[in-house]
Amino acid sequence: FGSSLHRTSKIVVAEFLSSTPNMLNARKKIVKEKGAAATDLENEVAKALFDIEVSPSSDIKAELRDVVISGAKEVEVSKSGAAVVVHVPFRVWKTVRKIQGRLIRELEKKFNKRSVIFVANRTILDLNFKRKGLKVRPRTRTLTSVHENILEDVVGPTEIVGKRTRISVDGTKIMKVYLDPKDKDKENIENKMSTFSAVYKKLTNKEAVFMFPEV
Repeated sequence: FGSSLHRTSKIVVAEFLSSTPNMLNARKKIVKEKGAAATDLENEVAKALFDIEVSPSSDIKAELRDVVISGAKEVEVSKSGAAVVVHVPFRVWKTVRKIQGRLIRELEKKFNKRSVIFVANRTILDLNFKRKGLKVRPRTRTLTSVHENILEDVVGPTEIVGKRTRISVDGTKIMKVYLDPKDKDKENIENKMSTFSAVYKKLTNKEAVFMFPEV
């Protein structure tokens, strides 16, 4: 009995040691503010990214070496599903944008029944920007510009071809966002319309409806 217990302990320790380097490497994929601990979901996303990076069959491993995340949150889309919103530092956004479609496809295989959306970190500068030593507020740092960029991030890699704002009787603004019709049959996009709306609302507190233009 004692020897079998000893054997079991050795197996558990061996398994732990073999998984530890992978976990440590995966944690390098998370960049957070000093002292902030990663959540279980962030660790899960980081591990999934690392697994794709080291997979022999991956065709995006070179680009993934530079990709890190700064956060991940789950957004409820409906009673039956949720989306994983992955935030990345702005400095790696150009790389993510290049492989966005393939990366989302690979991650969604790992996150059963959950859509994956990537969003870049952007800082909004309010009207007190002069106190921060800036003479002019860059247009890219205004609330309007940041929200426009978030909109493009959320639907990526699909392109936006048009927008219209409708004001309802009670004064509520709803934006209609038209997506590139060439992507209509791509990547299960039709089923993601409600996901885009839920995530955009969560990130900006603004209502948007996504659709393809009628031909």
